Formats: sequence, structure tokens, C-alpha cells
Amino acid sequence: MSNENNVRQFQSGSSSITAVQGTVSFETPEIITPENWEPAIIGFLCNWCSYAGSDLTGTSRTPYPPNIRIIKVPCSSRVSPTLILNALQTSADGVLVSGCHPGDCHYNTGNYFARRRFLVTRELLTFVGYHPDRVQFSWVSAAEGAKFAQVVKKVTDDIKKLGPLTRFRKVDLRS
Repeated sequence: MSNENNVRQFQSGSSSITAVQGTVSFETPEIITPENWEPAIIGFLCNWCSYAGSDLTGTSRTPYPPNIRIIKVPCSSRVSPTLILNALQTSADGVLVSGCHPGDCHYNTGNYFARRRFLVTRELLTFVGYHPDRVQFSWVSAAEGAKFAQVVKKVTDDIKKLGPLTRFRKVDLRS
């Protein structure tokens, strides 16, 4: 264990934890990824705006990375921290939650509620040990197909830089 400039390194076997001024990261700093690895991203999209924006991207034949698997939700406020955590624990390397722009929600205040929830969720996941870029949030309207493609490309690139998520996966102990 070293203690220089408020940095501490703890090692146990092949695992290591680095703590810097109270921030703990459980993700491995040196990432070993297969050459053909592509991230799996789960996208929770609001039915009224973001899903329609993704539909416009497809009908306009705008190219975007095929790494995202879209789940349509009635409103971005319906995406609970439990859904995000389950996605990360089971199969996803990253999560994108996207909804209507603040003030344009079809349920009046849903995206304001979602925005507050996203801030708390991001802090919770960071506290637990996930890298903050593994979960990203965006606002895309139904007319912003090109923006949706840009958001998916950015999220995919960010997750590729982080590498595959290997920690915190659910393991079936019965087999």
C-alpha cells in the first residue's frame, strides 16, 4: 500500500483498487480487450420523442453504430435505477437513457423528475464503483434523427474506451 498525494493502491491477488481523495474505482485500469470486441449498450428511450428520433434515424438511413439495443419506455421518468443496474449486471457494457427535452414532456413534468433521478443514479453508480461514463443520459426530440445518431456514436466510443464490463456481473451459482 502506497500513500503519495492522497493516492492509495490496494492489491489482493490480481485485483486492485485505487482510491484518490475519497473516490474509489473498482474497474481495472489496464483493460485487456479482444480485437473484435464490440460493446453491448442498452438504450431506454422515451416513446414520444427519443424512440421517434431513433425511428427517424432509421427511416432517413442515417448510419449509426449497431451496438445499441433499444427498449421503448412510456417516459424517461419510468427508468428506475434498478433497471439500469440490472442491465449492467446482466449483459450491458453501457446504458443510454434518452427522453424528451426538458419542458417538452408529453407527461408534463416527467423529464424533470427523470433529470433529478439521473443525477442521483449516476452518483449512486459511481459510489458503488462503476465508471460514470458507463451510464449516459440525453435529450432527443422526434425531429432530431441526426442528433440521435451522434449520441449513439458518442456513447459507443466512450464505452469502447472503457472496455468490457467484467466486474459486478450476476453469476448463476446453481450451475
